[in-house]
Amino acid sequence: MPNKQVTSQVDKYEVKDHQSIELLKELHILTRDGKMNQDSRRKIKQVSHLIQFIEPIIHSVTAEKGQFHLIDFGAGKSYLGFMLYDLVTKLLKTPYKIIGIEVRQELVEYCRKLAKQLDFQQMEFYQLSAEQTHTATQIPSTIDIVTALHACNTATDDAISFALQKDVAHLILVPCCQAELASLLKKNKAASLKNNFFTALWKYPIHTREFGSHLTNVIRCLYLESKGYEVTVTELVGWEHSLKNELIIAHKSPHAGKMAKAHDQLKNILLEFNLITLAHRYEVYIE
Repeated sequence: MPNKQVTSQVDKYEVKDHQSIELLKELHILTRDGKMNQDSRRKIKQVSHLIQFIEPIIHSVTAEKGQFHLIDFGAGKSYLGFMLYDLVTKLLKTPYKIIGIEVRQELVEYCRKLAKQLDFQQMEFYQLSAEQTHTATQIPSTIDIVTALHACNTATDDAISFALQKDVAHLILVPCCQAELASLLKKNKAASLKNNFFTALWKYPIHTREFGSHLTNVIRCLYLESKGYEVTVTELVGWEHSLKNELIIAHKSPHAGKMAKAHDQLKNILLEFNLITLAHRYEVYIE
């Protein structure tokens, strides 16, 4: 139980009674003397808001299957994974695993050490590249939920590819720093400017970056829809807290007509914006 000094801070900032104060200090949400600064408030607001979307999915899966497996893709220090475990899953009475995937070994070792220190026995961490996740024997054959928080550049695509290969029913994605498509828009600008007035949308570098980010997520959502997912896009938190703020939630719900329509829209966008080099990734075949 938290001490009196920490309790006053916990009550004030709505940290739950069952949460680990040791974890909150390790994640720098609370200082060593149990206080919280402005940056900590922003962090906990973002993650707590995201967990509000994930928690009902976990309860739905466990009610149906009696267990669940969640993969946190590009976990980093697994801020989301640890908070999810501490807030939600350690209260469950059904079996589960939260597995963090990260390419940097030092971060994997950090997370393993912290999980052991906190006695979070149902957390596992593996150093794996995006390609290795498809065949890694450490990963359970059935995955129910994939999360990717602030997945930079193409890491969101890697998470989607993994989820499709594993036939995952639920995805929760917060993309970040989508630079790849913006660079393609810039590269193809000269050719496109000759015949397409739409290129005024990325005439200036700042517009190229922002339009590229927007278009990247539109393409991802259409791709998920074309593969049989119902997709919702919303804000993670208010824009005053973060500019990397788009939250994509996808649930498997195949409908042949919707899938075909999304595939056609995706193909037309790739053609219209001269992005043919991305066609293979999104399983679009252009003659």
